[in-house]
Amino acid sequence: MSLMSVFNISSSAMNAQSIRLNTTASNLANAESVSSSEAGAYRARQPIFETVLNNITGEVEGVTVTGVVKSEAPVMKQYSPGNPMADKEGYIYRSNVNAMEEMANMISASRSYQNNVQVMNTSKEMLMSTLRLGQ
Repeated sequence: MSLMSVFNISSSAMNAQSIRLNTTASNLANAESVSSSEAGAYRARQPIFETVLNNITGEVEGVTVTGVVKSEAPVMKQYSPGNPMADKEGYIYRSNVNAMEEMANMISASRSYQNNVQVMNTSKEMLMSTLRLGQ
């Protein structure tokens, strides 16, 4: 694996973690949202990562986000007849976002992003040291 491929791998991983952070932020922003129907309630979303392999050598070339899926966890049905969003039976439907899980996910994504920045900085330093050897 060349030193330049490390930059490609790390940058694709940073892009994937950025998407993960944005998805998590969206989930947290909608954690307390309510709807008048179960179908309209916000459902947590998670990105799906896939390793990108070189077709010829089989070496890892990076990571990509192949899609974002909605959680299948049930939404919370709550009796609240005074709520303007309540249906005709007096129920509102809360999102299925678990704020604690999302915060842990955000910390994990942030640390993964930071680790990839460190890999890129270390690779840059190694490349610069190699170039200095030729002087």
